[in-house]
Amino acid sequence: MRRSTSRPPAPAFLRVLLFALLPLLSGCDQVAELLELPNPSRDAARAEAEGRAIGSACRHAGRSLEDCYALNGSADKAAIFAGWRDMNDYMMEHKLEVVPSRLLPDGTPVKTPPPADAG
Repeated sequence: MRRSTSRPPAPAFLRVLLFALLPLLSGCDQVAELLELPNPSRDAARAEAEGRAIGSACRHAGRSLEDCYALNGSADKAAIFAGWRDMNDYMMEHKLEVVPSRLLPDGTPVKTPPPADAG
């Protein structure tokens, strides 16, 4: 006589419990975000995107890489360079001119001389 190797079916309450917990298990990312648990991959992606945005803005404003690094010491230099290079390629391809910044590094506006009278 052979013995059956299959398991007996799970009790009904166990299946109901599993289905009740399924929505909670599928929302682990949302629960982790609500609890403000650290997420290194998300933080790294955010830092990369921010560095690229900073580099792009620096290139568009006509700042050198060195100035951009000095003004944004906490940003990732590799990400700044990647953003700067991407914006440089884009500006060359589309023949865009630099848009100079109207703010000094400390945040005060640049004083521009009044326009000369054409009259």
